[in-house]
Amino acid sequence: MFALALDFIFGDPKNRYHPTVWMGKLIGKSVPYAKSANPITEKINGTILLVLLVSLVSILIIFFSSFLRYVENFELTGLYKILFIGTSIILVGILLKTTIAIKGMEDHASKIMDSVSKNDLDGARVKLSMIVKRDTKNLDKQHVISATLESISENIVDGITGPLFYFSIFGLAGAFVYRTVNTADSMIGYKTEIFRNIGWFAANCDKILNFLPSRLTSLVMIFSCIILKKDWRHSIHIMKRDGPKTESPNAGYPMATLAGALGIKFEKMEHYVLGDGKSEITEKHFRSAISIMKMTTALFVLFFTIPVILLLSYLGWWFNV
Repeated sequence: MFALALDFIFGDPKNRYHPTVWMGKLIGKSVPYAKSANPITEKINGTILLVLLVSLVSILIIFFSSFLRYVENFELTGLYKILFIGTSIILVGILLKTTIAIKGMEDHASKIMDSVSKNDLDGARVKLSMIVKRDTKNLDKQHVISATLESISENIVDGITGPLFYFSIFGLAGAFVYRTVNTADSMIGYKTEIFRNIGWFAANCDKILNFLPSRLTSLVMIFSCIILKKDWRHSIHIMKRDGPKTESPNAGYPMATLAGALGIKFEKMEHYVLGDGKSEITEKHFRSAISIMKMTTALFVLFFTIPVILLLSYLGWWFNV
């Protein structure tokens, strides 16, 4: 909860302080060394690249965890114990927050919508290109807004419930490993000539890691729709009908759930159409999407994160950090 509070209040830290940005820069600098004229060699190099990156992140988190346990072994009492527990919660909360992006997503999406409202479609396309894989140069107004809302729904998993899902089970290491794989997929998991082979392993790892979180998140989104008085029955129908339509086996589920709840249609030209709404997508739909994202975050923590941590802690299985 502390990590979520930090995100809601402060958003993302500046790039030079953000571990996810560091990961991205490291991946970007490593890609040229993974290039090869042989497709199989490229796949092997891409696999080694991700394994090394995940190993580095895991070692750093394990070192941090070991340090906290080392201090804890001093059997602190009284004020010192209270200070240690408080400091540990703050440090873990700050680190977990860096794997989560709620306010950051809202702020960036708001900038896109602001450009749209000012009829600055070129500016909106440029801002949109920073958060989607598709070519945004020729998108019209409705496709720009559609892509923005699609990104919000995908971010619920990639930037919120995915990290929380793995944190619930494996502690900080789980959240950071998930975020590392997700970042690698967002950078090199493209089926283009450049990344088809290098990003093959990252893309497939991301598919595996997101299989459960994406579907669980869609269910929690439906509960959010009930609370927010959106069309939850239609969201279930569209999720079941259109969830499997996307090229990604996971991304379609939260996207279709949101489209159904808001009674709108998401379309990525020549790829998919989710939902059957005929109304124009507006600022009101955008605000509703943000509300669903935030409510889903709160419910996911209450329904999944806290119960799983408590259960695994009781069984003695949970990683303390």
